[in-house]
Amino acid sequence: MGIATIAIRNLGRNKFRTVLTLAGVVIAVIAFLLLRTVLWSWTAGIEQASKDRVVTRQKVSFILPLPKRYVEDIRQIPGVRLASGMNWFGAKDPKHENEFFGTIAVDPETFLQVYDEIVVPPDQVQAWKQNRRGALIGDALAKKLGWKIGQKLVLQGTIYPGDWEFEVSGIYTAKRATVDRSTLWFHWDYMNEAQPARLKDNVGWIASRVDDPSRAGQIAKQIDKVFEERDSQTLSMDERSFQSSFLGMISAILTGVNIVSIVIMVIMMLILGNTIAMGVRERTQEYGVLRAIGFMPRHVVMFIIAEGVVLGAAGGVIGLLVGYPFVEKGFGRFLEENLGAFFPFFRVSPDVAGMAFGLAVVLGFVAAIIPARQAARLEIVSALRRVG
Repeated sequence: MGIATIAIRNLGRNKFRTVLTLAGVVIAVIAFLLLRTVLWSWTAGIEQASKDRVVTRQKVSFILPLPKRYVEDIRQIPGVRLASGMNWFGAKDPKHENEFFGTIAVDPETFLQVYDEIVVPPDQVQAWKQNRRGALIGDALAKKLGWKIGQKLVLQGTIYPGDWEFEVSGIYTAKRATVDRSTLWFHWDYMNEAQPARLKDNVGWIASRVDDPSRAGQIAKQIDKVFEERDSQTLSMDERSFQSSFLGMISAILTGVNIVSIVIMVIMMLILGNTIAMGVRERTQEYGVLRAIGFMPRHVVMFIIAEGVVLGAAGGVIGLLVGYPFVEKGFGRFLEENLGAFFPFFRVSPDVAGMAFGLAVVLGFVAAIIPARQAARLEIVSALRRVG
């Protein structure tokens, strides 16, 4: 009979207490999985950011525009392979007034080249380019609002007031978490032609692809140098830094979520420790008998630690089996469809799942150390006399 078998039989003596403890461990693992996946989803855009993409915005503030002619100027800079300007539009569907989604005006000829992680069937790309009012929408947005290819849309502009007509030309997916799958992309020319003279020919920011990813930072400085004597100066940075600048505004929240996830696992360890300690106290006489017939203190320690490890491992496995469909298939799909701007790609990563299971096992081991040491130090006569 192995140590693990003995540990399982000991845990089965008080089934009700073991089930309650396992439930506590499972809940802790699920909560840890959820919080860590939130952190991963928020930072996935940074981790998967394209190393050869540079973003250029107005130096003073992101909300201030840049002249569209800057796009062509950037294309002439040595080392820049592609450049595309875009504008945050801001609109809502009057049929779904409470649903938020991004609407961005782009140059259809260059946009999909700069953001090559966006996947659209070739025929849909062609239809989009040929239709001045055509729109590409993310698969998450299409599913949430029930939009189909060929459907006519009338959106109400917020930043650019009025009723704007669109036709769904294609539905895109994404190969990386750098793109929100709940966004509507449409022709920049369509937006620009409707603007008064003072607002025409401006873009919100410019995305560029460079030949050598290792020179992205250097090329970003070259871009800013070109415009340093212009009326509208620029601030350029690689995409990773650009994404990080947005996360910097919520760094306190991310730190808080990280701390809470750790606290939850510590609480789980205390629950395990309490359960194991009660079991050890109830079996003190048995340990005394084991010592009397020749078992060494280390054997007692092994029996007790095995209980903690088995409890932690069992709770970790059940937690992952329950937590995966809940976090990724349930909660994750809801976030992607309703908060895609913040959680464009909500998935349980193998690293997070492995960390959750590993911590459950390790903390089960740690929780058993103190009860195990106390049991190993008991004198044989005292152990045999004690009633748990």
